[in-house]
Amino acid sequence: MNSSPLPEIVCVGETMALITPVDTALSHAHEASIGLAGAESNVAAGLVAAGRRAAWASRLGADPLGARIGSELERRGVDLWTENDPDAPTGVMFKDPGAEGSAVYYYRRGSAASAMMPGFLSAERLAGIRFVHTTGITPALSETCRQMVDQLFIDARAAGARVSFDVNDRRALWSMEDAAATLARLANAADITFVGRDEAERIWGTATAAEIRAYLPGCAVLIVKDGDIGATAFDGDADPVFVAAPTVDVVEPVGAGDAFAAGFLAATVEGLPLAECLQAGHVAAERVLTIAADMPPIG
Repeated sequence: MNSSPLPEIVCVGETMALITPVDTALSHAHEASIGLAGAESNVAAGLVAAGRRAAWASRLGADPLGARIGSELERRGVDLWTENDPDAPTGVMFKDPGAEGSAVYYYRRGSAASAMMPGFLSAERLAGIRFVHTTGITPALSETCRQMVDQLFIDARAAGARVSFDVNDRRALWSMEDAAATLARLANAADITFVGRDEAERIWGTATAAEIRAYLPGCAVLIVKDGDIGATAFDGDADPVFVAAPTVDVVEPVGAGDAFAAGFLAATVEGLPLAECLQAGHVAAERVLTIAADMPPIG
């Protein structure tokens, strides 16, 4: 693992190779592009674009796809805290564009990242880090990943870091019952939790930002995102803060939630007031919504 310079924020989770056909459906494609897809690496890249020092921690296969992911993130200025597994592959995701939207197909079972174990990042390794960020995707990958995230919360606190958690429910990865219970437990335990109002209603039956806060009273700062309406922040017992979303001509929505989290966290590290942190999240999300990519452009 790379150790210098010390990042301010470490983002932990799987990144996959993303295969996207060129100008046609997957079933008819003869050409495709290769990119990368991963919520936590999206956040790390967004943090670097916002001027913060960030690392991405995970496991990759000792294969060309893993090397491609690592080189792209390094090109974007992200520190790599990674292990290479000679016996397990890098996960792959295929995108299938269609007139009604894109479908995705995961080939990640048994991936190198799914073998992350408790203690993957120790308290000693996290010493000096200000935030550890992960998402609800990571505990859905395997039982060992779920245990790893639980331990990660403990070790981050022991190291003096705050924990940031984006609910980021992925229906294809686990049952509704497992998701609802695990995501609620982790979201309630985090220092900062991001959740979409619509996904919260889907998994917990909470229809409004106030209901979500009542359901998750334990997290210090709760951010409820409501699409193109805006975002509401709850900080302890203080009155909630709402900042409307800007009007955006959306090219593709994928990656906007990760960009919002990156913008919010970057502003939080800078020590800005809550309303300005929400605004920074909206600005970062807008930058990604107006391009056909998951990450902000370099420069």
